Amino acid sequence: MRSIWKGAVSFGLVNVPVRVFSATQNHDIRFHQVHAKDGGRVRYRRTCTECGEEVAYADIAKGYESDDGNLVVLSDEDLAGLPLATGKEIDVVEFVGADEVDPLLLDKSYYLEPEAKAIKPYVLLREALDRTDRMAVVKVALRQRESLAVLRVRDDVIVLQTMLWPDEIRSPDFDVLDTDVALRDQEMAMASSLVESLTAPFDASQFEDEYSQAVKTLVETKLEGGDVRKVADTEDGDGRDAEVVDLLAALQRSVDAANSKGSSSGGPEASDTSEDSDADTKSPTRKTPAKKAPAMKEPAQKEPSKTAAKKAPARKTAAKKTPAKKAAARKSA
Repeated sequence: MRSIWKGAVSFGLVNVPVRVFSATQNHDIRFHQVHAKDGGRVRYRRTCTECGEEVAYADIAKGYESDDGNLVVLSDEDLAGLPLATGKEIDVVEFVGADEVDPLLLDKSYYLEPEAKAIKPYVLLREALDRTDRMAVVKVALRQRESLAVLRVRDDVIVLQTMLWPDEIRSPDFDVLDTDVALRDQEMAMASSLVESLTAPFDASQFEDEYSQAVKTLVETKLEGGDVRKVADTEDGDGRDAEVVDLLAALQRSVDAANSKGSSSGGPEASDTSEDSDADTKSPTRKTPAKKAPAMKEPAQKEPSKTAAKKAPARKTAAKKTPAKKAAARKSA
């Protein structure tokens, strides 16, 4: 496991340096959205509704829209400047009975691992919580957000379990429950008897996710039966192919910029007046045809054509350099 946070539990004058690890994981099977016709991956682009341009992650900010339609844009710098009272500490506020916290308030669970030098205060806190049947109510800042949480003991490990704030719990408002319902004694006795007959010690290991298991079986059956399609070489399943395309585009722009810089040293006009200006006719393959035209009218009469013939690449606009190629062919003949 990889720790997601590092800090210290602080209670009284005792500090316990700890590392935080996610205590749970999702075992759902991950599906990609694909085109049913050919199996190609379906991609989504982040586009701006105002200008229609695709927006890079680095240019995305957080916006809050007020009820009257005004928008406030907050940058990462704005949010980084907000004070977090707990900082890198898990600050114990109070200790409460283990059954006093409404389970509805409990959210995500994390394991706390002590630093080697802090094993004794860690065990001290663990045993104190266990023997008194208490939980510690704490405040902690995880991922730039302060949360209410509890510390409780599970086996030999202290578990940090984040909580929702009280105002995040909705109040049920079901009018139908206001209806008076008359229950007969026989009905209550029968219901109680059914509950007793199904009562057993809870063992979570006896239960499994039957749906996920069925999906895995279905996928394996199709794989074994050959009902598959080959994934395109450009796909890596994690969206990295888009990053590769972006990288290639960036490299192409860099090459274009370097060639443009090199050609600008002689200047496009110099090619018409100087015999030493054929450097511009060697690398103008990425310039517009209108700018190339003067240098291409009489390729057989100019020395640069020989140089161009030796430099076979003339890669990207070969179709537009047909005259130069013909001249080169005549000379070689």
